[in-house]
Formats: sequence, structure tokens, C-alpha cells
Amino acid sequence: MHGEGFFYQAFIYLSAAVVSVPIAKRLGLGSVLGYLLAGIAIGPFGLELIGKEGQDVLHFAEFGVVMMLFLIGLELQPSLLWRLRGAILGLGGFQVGITAAAITAIGIAFGIDWRAALAIGLTLALSSTAIVIQTLQEKDLMKTSGGQSSFAVLLFQDLAVIPILALMPLLAHGHAASAHQAAGHSSTWVEGLPGWAATLVVLAAVAAIILGGRVLIRPAFRVIARAHVPEIFTAAALLLVIGIALLMTKVGLSPALGTFLAGVVLATSQYRHELESDIEPFKALLLGLFFIAVGASIDFNQVAERPLLVGGIVVGLMTVKFVVLFVLGRVFKMGLDQNLLFAFALAQGGEFAFVLFSFANQRGVLSTEVTTPLIAAVALSMALTPFAMLINERLVRPRLGTRETAKRPPDEIEGENSVIIAGYGRVGTVIGRLLQASGFGVTVLDLDSDHVEMLRTFGAKVFYGDASRVELLRAAGADSAKVLVIAVDDPERILEIIELSHKHFPNLEILARATGRTHAFEVLDAGVDRVYRESFDSSIRIGVDVMRLLGIPAHEAHRRGLMFRAHDEEVLREQRAMRSDQDSFIRSVRLQTETLEELMRSDVKEESHLERDGAWDAESLRREFGGGGTA
Repeated sequence: MHGEGFFYQAFIYLSAAVVSVPIAKRLGLGSVLGYLLAGIAIGPFGLELIGKEGQDVLHFAEFGVVMMLFLIGLELQPSLLWRLRGAILGLGGFQVGITAAAITAIGIAFGIDWRAALAIGLTLALSSTAIVIQTLQEKDLMKTSGGQSSFAVLLFQDLAVIPILALMPLLAHGHAASAHQAAGHSSTWVEGLPGWAATLVVLAAVAAIILGGRVLIRPAFRVIARAHVPEIFTAAALLLVIGIALLMTKVGLSPALGTFLAGVVLATSQYRHELESDIEPFKALLLGLFFIAVGASIDFNQVAERPLLVGGIVVGLMTVKFVVLFVLGRVFKMGLDQNLLFAFALAQGGEFAFVLFSFANQRGVLSTEVTTPLIAAVALSMALTPFAMLINERLVRPRLGTRETAKRPPDEIEGENSVIIAGYGRVGTVIGRLLQASGFGVTVLDLDSDHVEMLRTFGAKVFYGDASRVELLRAAGADSAKVLVIAVDDPERILEIIELSHKHFPNLEILARATGRTHAFEVLDAGVDRVYRESFDSSIRIGVDVMRLLGIPAHEAHRRGLMFRAHDEEVLREQRAMRSDQDSFIRSVRLQTETLEELMRSDVKEESHLERDGAWDAESLRREFGGGGTA
């Protein structure tokens, strides 16, 4: 009996997760596979602890995917998009296009109408963002080239859902679409509209999210944040995600795509990290529920009734996608190891198939007889993905030569010091040399193994390791150290290390490098007051020397440099709160420029009583401290 109510169902799902996931993790299978197996076990084709309502739970649990796409959107800084532009447009575009063309051709060869075959091809070309990203993160493979390529392709696929959904109404058979609409199977705003009008409504909804995010959402969050009530900010974050999901449902679009776009719009907002921390717990729980529901929704009756058809679709789908992905990996010059990871990771169908096949059925593009075995095959391919990753990891790659992705293990760190420096490049090296020359013990971490070996040849004591990993910071003595200097050159990693340190090592006083003014705003938002723009001091020193070459006395030039620095540091903190309001920010820049000029003029008038500072120009001091600007 399955009607015992909400608490009974919640107890069953949570029990299945608590029992299966730790066992799967201990066996090295990963949490995703644990959730899927739990769903199969408790589903209508296992212990029958849940029945047909599992399909309803699947629709509810898809909200976990919605939240995941929102958080992915929040991570997409313009710099990351630009760095991945080749993989996103090239690799992602070719993967979707070639895979869709290959599956469409196969469908036509089996006698399917070209419009239906194209709808199937476009749908099956997509992979599972939820399963792939969760699996790669668990195996710490997201930052490998194969992981980054997989992420780029998934990103393109997520974006491609928008035009695919817009195209679906245009592929409908006129009589089929009309019949289905007459049956009243949907309550979307686009129901009953001609194909071109439905496409315009879809595009208008997407544009509304993008414009609304910039014009309405950011100011609204600014007002809510001023209330200083954390639970209201959490409620507002959930309201945003749910509201956009509802809007997307009403226009027949995937809710995940709408929230993904909203996340991208808010990626540069000062509230990005707050939104991430508020949404993450809900996302993790609902995503686990989604995987359980996918396992429970696999229709084993379909498999039993037509095993050759469903099995053939699964094998054919995963084979076609694997071949296309592997060939594209070779074309894009991936190493064999990375190429195998890339091909195995993305060879399944995706969760968007449930949405797209349902939408195609509603619009009369595909019949229920066609979509039912396809949905079963997609669910099976998703369930098989963790197994495929294990086969690649344990059987395939070890037999194909050197593992290109095999990372050098972190060094064993000797001793503990009061200061930890993360990153020993052009900034960290100078800091470390100064402190060590002054007699302070320093523990230095750097992620570039070649750079570490080169520094060691010069006698520097540098340890290889990623400072964004909590276990490495702990091994470096972060629990007892006093100061952490973050001098890495990756803006995103700087923010990651700050967040990690605040969470696990609140005892550390953090001094963080910033790549520029915008990044300095983000570092300040992350809760670090001691932020140092990497070229700021050098630029001031050069400016001071230029003034001296133009005849300004050294003491006056030096004073103006100090004054400029103090003023700019104060302005930096004032402008941080208004940077999302472009008009206010521009007015502030103009006002502060005028204020600084007036401040300089007033200081010049007061120079007469500072003649004693002429000692700055003594030849002996110039020789001792240098005035040539060699930084």
C-alpha cells in the first residue's frame, strides 16, 4: 500500500538515501549510483515501497536540477565564459549538431518521419548535467581538461534547449497538434498559438528574465539585504527560483533553463555568494531525491515487454554519442586519457529528455508510443553512467598507457609556521622573501609543479599542493597559523580559498591579492578587509617617480602618493556598495575625482610649513633607498 501520506513517503526516500549512499561510497561507486540503486530498490519494480506516485515525485525532484542550474549560472563569471569560449561554441556546438544529425539519420533509416526523427535526434543529443557534474565533482575531475570540456559541452547543451524548445512547435504535424490541443492536455500560455507565435512568446520570456534580472532583481535584493534578516534573504532566493520556474512552465520552457539564465545575470552581483550558500542545501537534498526518483521511474515493464527495442536504443544511443565525443576530442587535441573521460562522461541521455519528449508529445510532434520506450532508454542510460565511469577509471584507462590526468600528489608538509602563503608567483615570491629575510617562518604552497621544482633549485622551501583543498591547508598548519596570504593569480580560486578558510579556519587573519578593482570588490564582499590590488602600489610608485622627474620635490611627490592611496582605499570601500547601480557609480567616480583634485590643491598650499621634509631630497637618502622605480 502506497497511500500512507507524505510522512511515510518522506521516510522511505530518506531511509533509502541514508542506507544506500554510504554503502555505495564505501564501495567506490559514488553517491549518484547509490541514489539510483536506492530508487530502483524501493520502486514499483523492486520492493514496491513506492508506486506510481514515483512519477509525481520525479517532477517535484526535478526542482533539484533547477536549483543546480541556477547555481551553475551564478558561477559563470565573464572571464570563465571567455576562457571556455572555444570549447563551448566549438566542441559543444559540434557535439550537439553531429550527434543530432547522426541520430536523425538513423531514425529516418528506420522509417520515422524526418520531423519526428529530428525531434528525437535533438533531444537525445543532450546529456545529463546533474549526473555528469555530480560525478565529476565527487571524483575531483572538474578541473581537469576533460572535466572542463565536459562542463563546456553541458553548458552549450543547456543553452541549446532554448532553441530546441522553440523549434518543437514548428516540427508538429498540423492535424496532430490541433487534435492534441483540442484535448486540453496543457494549460501553458502558448497553447493554441501558431508555431511562430509560440516561438516569439518563448523568446520574450527569456528576454524578460535577462532584463528583469538587471533592472528589478538586483535592486530588490539590495533592499532585502538592508533588512539584515537572513531567513528573509533565503526566502527571497527561493522565491526567485520558484517564480522563474513557474514562468518557464507557463511558456512551455524548461524551468532549469530559466533559472540558469537568472543565475548568469546575477553572476556579477555582490549577492552571488550569499545566494549560493542559501540555495546549496536545498539543491543537494532535492538533487539526491531526483536521482532516487529517476531510478524508481525506470519502467522495467517496458524493458521486459520489449527488451530488444529498449536495450537496442540504450546501446545505440551510448555508442553513437561515445564515438562522436571521442572523435571530437581527438579533433580538439585532447590527450587519450582526457578524451576517454570526456566520451564516457557524456555518452548518456539527459534529464531534459523527460521535458522535451513530454513537450514534443503535447505539441503533436511525437506520439506516446514513440516516447515511452525512448524515456525508458534515457533513464537506463543515465543509471548506467556511473558504471561506465567506473569501467573507464578501473579497466580502460589503466590499460591504455600513462594517465595524463594523474595529478602529482601533494607534498608532505614539514613543520608549522605562523604564516601560510598560497601561491608563489610574482607576488607571493616577494612577500615570502621579505618575511623569511626578516626571520619569520613561512609555509609556501603552489599548484604549479614545474614552478615548485624550479624554485627548489634556488633553495626556496615550497610545497606542491592546491590551497583550495581543506585537507592541504590543515596539513600546512592552518589550525594553528596566524596569517594566510592568498597570492594565487586565479581570481576564482582566490575567492574559493577565502570561503574555505572562513568556514574551516576562522582563526586565520587573511590578506588577499586582487587582480583589479572589480575583483577587489568581490574579495571585500567575501569578508576580507585586507585586500591588495596587485598593480596598485607599483602604479603609485611609478607616478611618484614621474612627478620627481618633472621637478616636484621628493617629499611632496611622496606625500601626494600617500594621499592618493589613502583616498582611493577609502573610495574603494564606498563604491563597493553601489557598483551594481551604474548611474550612482558613475556619479561617485566623478565626485571622488573632483574631491581628490581639490584635496591635492589644498595640500600644495600647506607645503610652506613642511620645509623640513626637504630632507627627503638629501643625496645620501636617495642613494640609500633609490629613486629609480625598480619594483
